[in-house]
Amino acid sequence: MTFRPVQLFSLLVAALVCVTGVVKGQALNGNYARDPNQGVDQQYTEHIRKYTTDPSFISPLVDYLPASKTVPTPAKVLGDVAGAPDMLPYAEEVYKYFRMLEAASPRVKVFSIGHTEEGREMIAAAVADQELLAGVKENGTRLARLADPRSINLDDARARDLIDHSYPVYYITGTIHSPETGAPTALMELAYRLAVDDAPYIKYIRSHVIVLITPVVEVDGRDRMVDIYKWHKANPGKDWPRLLYWGHYVAHDNNRDAMGMTLALTRNVLDTYLDWHAQVLHDLHESVPFLYDNTVGDGPYNAWVDPALADEWAELGWNNVAQMQSFGMPGVFTHGDFDTWSPGYLMFLAGMHNGISRLYETFGNGGADTEKRILTPEQYSRTWYRQNPPLPVVTWSQRDNNNYEETALLTSLSYFAQHSPHFLENFYAKSKRAVQKPALEGPAAYVIANDDAHANRLAELVKVLRRQHVEVQQLSAAATCEVPAEKRGDKPKQESLAAGSLVVRMDQPYSRAADALLDRQYWAPDDPQKYPYDDTGWSFSQLFNLKVTRVTDTAILKADMKPVEDPAVLAGRLEGGGSLVAVANTGQTTLLALVYKLKGANIQAAEKPFDAGDRHFAAGSLLVSGVADEALKSALRDLALDGVHLSVPPMVAMHALTAPRIAIMHTWLATQTEGWWRYAFDTTGVPYDYISTQTAAKEDDLRAKYDVIVFAPVSRVSAQDIINGIPQWRNVMPWQKTELTPNLVIDSTDDIRPGLGYNGLAHLKKFVEDGGLLITCEDTAQFAIDTGLAPGVSIAPAGEARVVGTVLNSVFVARDNPVANGYDLNLPVMSDNGMAFNVSNVLGRSNPRILTDPYAERPTGRGSLEENDEPQGRKITEAEPIEKQQPWEARKLNEEQMRNNPWMIPPADRPDVILRFSDAKTMLLSGLLDKASSIAEHAVVVDAHLGKGNVLLFGINPIFRGETIGTYGLVFNAILNYDRLGHPTAE
Repeated sequence: MTFRPVQLFSLLVAALVCVTGVVKGQALNGNYARDPNQGVDQQYTEHIRKYTTDPSFISPLVDYLPASKTVPTPAKVLGDVAGAPDMLPYAEEVYKYFRMLEAASPRVKVFSIGHTEEGREMIAAAVADQELLAGVKENGTRLARLADPRSINLDDARARDLIDHSYPVYYITGTIHSPETGAPTALMELAYRLAVDDAPYIKYIRSHVIVLITPVVEVDGRDRMVDIYKWHKANPGKDWPRLLYWGHYVAHDNNRDAMGMTLALTRNVLDTYLDWHAQVLHDLHESVPFLYDNTVGDGPYNAWVDPALADEWAELGWNNVAQMQSFGMPGVFTHGDFDTWSPGYLMFLAGMHNGISRLYETFGNGGADTEKRILTPEQYSRTWYRQNPPLPVVTWSQRDNNNYEETALLTSLSYFAQHSPHFLENFYAKSKRAVQKPALEGPAAYVIANDDAHANRLAELVKVLRRQHVEVQQLSAAATCEVPAEKRGDKPKQESLAAGSLVVRMDQPYSRAADALLDRQYWAPDDPQKYPYDDTGWSFSQLFNLKVTRVTDTAILKADMKPVEDPAVLAGRLEGGGSLVAVANTGQTTLLALVYKLKGANIQAAEKPFDAGDRHFAAGSLLVSGVADEALKSALRDLALDGVHLSVPPMVAMHALTAPRIAIMHTWLATQTEGWWRYAFDTTGVPYDYISTQTAAKEDDLRAKYDVIVFAPVSRVSAQDIINGIPQWRNVMPWQKTELTPNLVIDSTDDIRPGLGYNGLAHLKKFVEDGGLLITCEDTAQFAIDTGLAPGVSIAPAGEARVVGTVLNSVFVARDNPVANGYDLNLPVMSDNGMAFNVSNVLGRSNPRILTDPYAERPTGRGSLEENDEPQGRKITEAEPIEKQQPWEARKLNEEQMRNNPWMIPPADRPDVILRFSDAKTMLLSGLLDKASSIAEHAVVVDAHLGKGNVLLFGINPIFRGETIGTYGLVFNAILNYDRLGHPTAE
């Protein structure tokens, strides 16, 4: 392997530090010497050492606190040192301290960077020498030119001058995961050290780097976590409630939002990162003993990052570990099982925008208690990349955690400051290569069809790209260019691209973000990484169900085009004249919302397709009358829907629509995955009541209140988990807004432990039997099957099939089912693990057993494979023909099987397959798929009938992370047609 000079130098330095560290231990590193003339805050220092549980859990960098007569320490707000036991500050208390720092020191400036979904503030604090902070605007202008080399005509000489006069920005974020509680106090103390300490290495950091700190990313969840901790301290010896709600919508998945950009926290962090033109985004987490710098992680690395980023990960990660080892701190490592494939993590906002993404996992206790912790062999074993592993049994404190976080950050900042020109050079080089992408590896652009069928979903994609700060253009005239062949070895072909098509050019600074989102992904089944950390496929081109062309021909860049600044221009038009307005159903996200928005209007749904002029309208299209044009225009514009005035009504059957009454039901086991569904309903404008399984247990007549109950996925729980809830052996665990816990909101219960119960199950069954629609997905679909709510449906055995968050191809079976309204034959779907269904004509059991299927095999005998054997010495008697069964179909019953069979489901009550996987050869669209035959062509969306109502089962997740825009319409079509899903008519 050939190293560039800077790489070789860095690795040699790291190796030298490792070697000498073994000899000198904590006496090493004169580079980190204190200022002998600066006093120490003795009381604070004594408490640091008191709360540190082992001498090896601290370093010379943080075993003291410098004294200041004018700048307050964190104890001013906390009442004790950062990391003290039994104390967690609310976000506002953390902010109060940062603003006190700002008031006391010219080296600190605090900025509001936005608000959460619940209105709480997010902040960023900049720490540097006064001179650097005074020149932030001018420095930002220089960094902006490095970030967009087009502004200097890709001139390296001008870039060199900018680099020589600029200083970098290192952005640190904490506590995106709310139960990981240590970062805010560590960052409070780190800010104090950076502002006050006169140790030469810190003075060098201050004078060469702006350190930007957001101490709390998930502010809503932080305040709820502090509430939970306060309840725990007020109720000693009792089990405390789990943190069921972190943010307003999701929990752990808030760190999977860097692609969809749905959450306020993600947008606020990226906007701040790009506004400051930062070089590093370093996110702090707590789940691994004692410090896992997963900057290096494990393969496969994301296929769209600049290769220099991988070098920077290695350079920073291994140096960081070497420095920590030199202090004798155990359990620090950088290689691990975290693959850096998915760009969905918060830190990856930097990696996709020409910066450096970094992440620490330290060891947290989920609060401020000092605890005995017993590690697993996997955690404390010695291996090649972890020669000084964590101790197998420790007494661990929040102060220990803070010591590790601060020590690692200080050594990283010191190294980064010492090599700031190098990292600015890389920043410019990566930005330049991003702009040169069409002439280097390609592609030149992505071209997205813009027509009536795609406009609504296209507008949603443009919103995402704009949030990613990606430039989008629109063709002013048709263009022709060469596009790559679909298969290797085939010749490229010429393709005409219509005027109005959208173009995402790759000659722009953030081309890598667009490329990673719009391209396809392929994870080899035999990849050495056998346990992908997250989804392996995510192509937004597919998940938004759009027609996207990857163009490598640079001629496209010469086509006449103009910027698209506002996605609202792409849809929301009302054309023509006449008293009736048709709104086509094309699988949009907002068609259902229109019914709620146009209260009082006369809205009908077409039951068959029809044409009007040159427009085609699919079944399920809406016909609207009785509403003023201005009100209709406003509604269509808000919902990105197009309408066409018709002079005469279409000659097809229609039925009146009313706005269904919807409830979204959650358990008290977990709320994250259903939170994505709440987000989708809220952002598309579909109102609902939010109820729990405990509500269903108490309500005798759910049908009197609701037409539709949405039971979104929980989190891989069983039917018994849903029914039984949390074991009730010990104390009550409330989730309520009280004086002690003012932030425990969204829903409320005096005890989270009871589940649905058998009364609740009976109420759900009665709801469906009385004509309601129950929508289930993944584990709640399994629940419906296991509890008898979905007669004739079972889970298809996955066999050896391997699916890990993969985009798969599916095919509509029942094109005339209202759930399929507006869709083409094929549909890309997101599958978590390959879940699929079998259907049967017999209740409570699988298809009738046939030992020999003549279509699949035949016994030894005369003739060929396609002929029958013939017994000798008698006349031939023809067997009853067995109809060939497709994988998505129920096996048909013959007279023998139907005779006196009370388990046979009447024909009108048998489940309907709506959507199935495609065949194994065409099934993979993006991600990992191995041994697909056992699930290929099996059903993934099924409508089961029970009494007068229906249970809709999804094996795929149609509403997930704001990424699956193309399948939202399946759910909304079902709701819009809850009373027309083919349930049986009473005899």
